[in-house]
Amino acid sequence: MKIDGQTIPEVLKKLAYRLGTKLKERRLEIPPQYGNGYCTGFVFNENIRMLISNYELEEDIMLENSDIDTSKKRLFFKFQNVFPEIEESGNHITNIPSVLIGTSRINTDEVVSIHSNTATITIEVDAGYLNTLLYVSDRSPVLQSLLQNTHPLLFEQVIDPTLQDIVHEIISEDTDETFKLFFLRIKAEELICRLLIELEIRDEKRLYALNTQDIETIYKVRKMILEDLAVPPVIADLAVKSGMSATKLKRLFKQIFGNSIFSYYQEFRMKEAAHLLKEKTYSVSEVGYQLGFTNLSHFSKIFMEHMGMKPKQYSMMSEGWVKS
Repeated sequence: MKIDGQTIPEVLKKLAYRLGTKLKERRLEIPPQYGNGYCTGFVFNENIRMLISNYELEEDIMLENSDIDTSKKRLFFKFQNVFPEIEESGNHITNIPSVLIGTSRINTDEVVSIHSNTATITIEVDAGYLNTLLYVSDRSPVLQSLLQNTHPLLFEQVIDPTLQDIVHEIISEDTDETFKLFFLRIKAEELICRLLIELEIRDEKRLYALNTQDIETIYKVRKMILEDLAVPPVIADLAVKSGMSATKLKRLFKQIFGNSIFSYYQEFRMKEAAHLLKEKTYSVSEVGYQLGFTNLSHFSKIFMEHMGMKPKQYSMMSEGWVKS
C-alpha cells in the first residue's frame, strides 16, 4: 500500500535526505556509515503528530525545522527512557521513564538539533484542538496555563507502569497499514489524556514563566540531588550552587517536578532502595545504611509510606519474582 507523504513529518524527510537514504513505510534506518538505529514519524492530522527516535549518530546534525507553524500553539510530550534497552542499562535512577510536557514557547526553535544519541518519543498536539475536547475549570491552573500556551512552561512527570504499557504498545505495534494511523493516534491521545489528568491534580496556584537558564539550573540542581542519595539535600547549599534565591529555587523546582525538593529526593531514595532490594545484592539493613539511614526503623517507616509495604516484605516478594 502506498503511504501518503502528507502523513510523514517533514523533519523525517529532511533527515533521510541529509543521510542519503530513503524512508521505507515511514521508517528511516540509519545508514551504517552514520551510526545505527531508526527514526519513524506520523502526522495523524493537522492537530497531532508523533516522532519515534531510537538511534546513535557519529555526530550531531542541524536541520531547519519546517514543521513549525507559528500560527498554532502546540504542546509537546517528550517521553524519555522508555525503550527496553534503556531501562535495563546504566544508572537506574537517571534512567527512570519520564515525560517532559511543555508549551510551544519553549519548543519553537527554527533549527532542530538531531542529537547523536536519542531514544525518545515526541508527541505534538495543537492546544486549540485540546480546548475543544476538554472542559477546564478555574480550579485547574496548570491545565489552563498549558492550553492558553502564552508563556514558556515545562513540567516533568514520572511514568507509572500503566502508562509505560501504552508506550510499549506504540513502540512494538505491528498493525496493518489500514489501521496503523488510527491505532497510533488513539494511543497517543490516550497518553496525552492520562498525563493531563495527572497534571490537573497538581496543587500549583500560580505558574511562573520559564527561560532556558532557569530550566538548565533546575536540572543541574536535580542532578546534584540524585548524585548521592545517602546525603539529604540542604536548600541553602543548593541555592548558593545554583545562583538562585532559596525561594525561587523551591518554587521553580516544585513547578517543574510537582514535588518539593526534599519530597522528590525521598521519593527517588525509596525507588533506589526498592531497586537494590529487588536486585538481591544487599540485605535490608545494608540497603538502609547505604542510603544514609542510621535508624532502620525510620528506613522501614519511610519505605512503607512510599512503597506500601515494609522493606523486608518487599525483599521477600522480589525473591519470589526472581525465582519465578
